[in-house]
Amino acid sequence: MANFPNQQNLRNLYEQYLPVRRLIAEDIEKAIEKALKFLPSNPTIRVRLKEFKSYYKKYLKILQNNPNAGPPYVTDIIGLRVICPFSGDIPLVQNLLKNAFEVLEVELKGLNYSFKEFGYESLHLLVKIPQEIQKNRGDCGLETAEIQIRTFLQDAWAEVEHALVYKADYTAFDELRKRKLAAVNASLVLADTIFDEIRTFQRNLYGELGKRRNSFLKKVEESTDNILYAPELAGTITLKHAIDLSPHDDSPGDDDGTSVDQLFLKALSAHNKNRFQEAIDYYTRILKKAPGNTMGAMVYKHRGMANFARSQYEEAIADFSLSLQLDPESHKSAYYRGVVKSVLQQYPEAIDDFTLSLKINPYYAFCFYRRGQAYYHLEDLPQALADCESGLALEPDLPELRKFKELLLNKLKM
Repeated sequence: MANFPNQQNLRNLYEQYLPVRRLIAEDIEKAIEKALKFLPSNPTIRVRLKEFKSYYKKYLKILQNNPNAGPPYVTDIIGLRVICPFSGDIPLVQNLLKNAFEVLEVELKGLNYSFKEFGYESLHLLVKIPQEIQKNRGDCGLETAEIQIRTFLQDAWAEVEHALVYKADYTAFDELRKRKLAAVNASLVLADTIFDEIRTFQRNLYGELGKRRNSFLKKVEESTDNILYAPELAGTITLKHAIDLSPHDDSPGDDDGTSVDQLFLKALSAHNKNRFQEAIDYYTRILKKAPGNTMGAMVYKHRGMANFARSQYEEAIADFSLSLQLDPESHKSAYYRGVVKSVLQQYPEAIDDFTLSLKINPYYAFCFYRRGQAYYHLEDLPQALADCESGLALEPDLPELRKFKELLLNKLKM
């Protein structure tokens, strides 16, 4: 005869421990937040305590499977869920949590599903409740908690699947409904994969953009800033970056169906390797595809920067002008055109471009700095100082502006 558990006794014990378990769950949540605080994707953390009904159902299931193993122990009464925007975050979260907790067991649920099945994937970590938390909160009748790690899409599917299958009394779906559910699940898995691919592309793109920006600024400094403090260099500025003009295996050729995004990434990569002519060829190839005003304005701006790097100043001015035609709100295109004109010592025209840039975006401190430089070369020191002060009001700690102000004040004392 089966040894039936006393449900009321179990309920009383369960409710007795409930307040301290809530506090422990909150402490674990804080520990997870601390472990993941430097993760850039900012996952969501949820806490849940298993309801007695669910606990008792699982208790009986364990008892049924192992009737002679002693009182059943349900490991996931305290459950936490870490929900990530991208599937690529899951291994990062797992490693961070392994460093923060004593992990007793790792299980990837759904790994063995065939393509015809519609169960969700989820990474489950069984962790030991930290001794410090146990000591602070007192006995809770538990030693472990479960942390689930999923993407947002996996979590959404899990909620639906839980309602349709786990909680349902009747789940004998016909073949057509099974196929529909499997198709929905496959679509969500594909979406997670595509989101990861897009994020990887964006990271590569932003990385190349950052390198390209630094290279451009270095040339600007060489061409404009130095002559402030060494006037004898005026008219003698040359390109110091090594330009690689040799042919490359991956140099652009005829249109082979490569997407605009891929071409842009190739262009930036070549640009950052100082293969400026190759970059210009890629930018030109993109423009031949008529990418639209927004993308076209960006490409003209970058091609202008590549032409500037090759000291092809008239071509750079033309490109920045075309960029402004397509996007009249591009304060950077106006600013870059002003920079080139400053390099050519066309200071009145440069001032006009910097003024246009500031009309579009009056909060760009460096534009005040560049316009102040142009006024300086025109010997309008009061206006140069006014621009310097405006820039410092926006960026008080900008070293270039502080040094420029010191120069101006010394000149005005003469």
